[in-house]
Amino acid sequence: MDLLPNVFLYYFVTLGVHCVHQIQWLPCQFTDEHVSLNNEGHVDTQLIHREAMLQFGQKGDAPVNPHAITFLITGSKLDLRRYLDGVEADQLECELRRYSTEGIHVHWPSQEAKEYNRWFTCTLKQNNGLFIVTGFLRHPSDQPPPGQQDYRSWPTIADTEILTTSVAMVTKTQTSSVKATLSSQQRLHCQFAIDHRGANVSVEWHRQHRGERTKLFSHNSRTRQSQGPGVGVKALAGGDASYTLPFTKMNSEGTYICSVSVNPLLGSQDIILQIEEPPRVSLNVGPVLSLLDGTDHKVVCEAENYYPLDVEINWYEQDPALSGQRVGAPLPKMLQNILLSSHKHNQDMTYSVSAFFYLQASLRASGKQFTCSVSHKSLRVPIKKSFILNVEEPTSWKFYLIVFFILSLLLIVLAVMVSALHSATKKSKQNKPY
Repeated sequence: MDLLPNVFLYYFVTLGVHCVHQIQWLPCQFTDEHVSLNNEGHVDTQLIHREAMLQFGQKGDAPVNPHAITFLITGSKLDLRRYLDGVEADQLECELRRYSTEGIHVHWPSQEAKEYNRWFTCTLKQNNGLFIVTGFLRHPSDQPPPGQQDYRSWPTIADTEILTTSVAMVTKTQTSSVKATLSSQQRLHCQFAIDHRGANVSVEWHRQHRGERTKLFSHNSRTRQSQGPGVGVKALAGGDASYTLPFTKMNSEGTYICSVSVNPLLGSQDIILQIEEPPRVSLNVGPVLSLLDGTDHKVVCEAENYYPLDVEINWYEQDPALSGQRVGAPLPKMLQNILLSSHKHNQDMTYSVSAFFYLQASLRASGKQFTCSVSHKSLRVPIKKSFILNVEEPTSWKFYLIVFFILSLLLIVLAVMVSALHSATKKSKQNKPY
């Protein structure tokens, strides 16, 4: 009886292990640096892109690609693949870089007493921007750091060298780019993990916009002191450093930087927040506009309270009967005689603009549909507002002549009847004997 539950338990455990460890290697670009001083004494940095492989396994494993630099990630308490949300390898962009500690050497808890470290960063980006993961790779070395400007004398890495590393720290964001409307609440995701307990972790949030950098939040795990709202201190213990904006305003726009520091490492994730407010679109006419043949009317399409500035407004004319055809329906005709007002800058920093034209009514255009189409980067599809033109033929002068003649005749008849009634009344009074 207990066999079946055990089989299911083994199946789900095996499935979970398979999902976590399905990526065994990744092709990467290793961005190496060559730093030198130019003739003016300034530091010149030359970036060199080299072929590399990120390989998961055990110390001593043979490289998957013996012709590339291999960064062999061995087992530690942090498995970088657990932060990849189960995506396939072909959906990831991988970049490796050297990391400078500026000559600082700190004994890492999991290393031997006489070991030094060479540090690298591994950044994994999902192709569609779902997440960015940065791992700090520790490569043990018997050579001490060369000094504060260690980047000037990086140890040479051969084209086929194997670097055995382990993951010491991970930072991640699932909201690298955020588009928010005004007055909305936004949660900027930031996650971190360290490969050992009891680390002195400092977490900070900054907002940078137009050259100004503002501190929003800070917390130190050792002193337990926090400054600023927006981050749950209890959540920090579990590695959740997400920042909450309760009410977005126009000045909320900018780059938000989540920084996690464990000496000598400093990891950060940049989150770009953009305000996108969709326009409110309206017409100055109703669903049906009735005009007399030969007259004209100013038709206005108003796009209000949108942000950012760029907006596109077009007017189209089409036959509504033909537009319902699935096959062979003619495309709407774009009107060319459109005039735009100047942009209005509203008090809430949004914009408004109108597009108008003078519609000349003709019997030929009666029944046509006119549509205003407004496109803006905050909209997936344009907003459209339409009306139907109804043109009536004006009444001719003959009609007015006939009406005038009939009215005149009625007045004459009425005058004759009044005169006759008055004469009859007068004679009646004369014939009375008293």
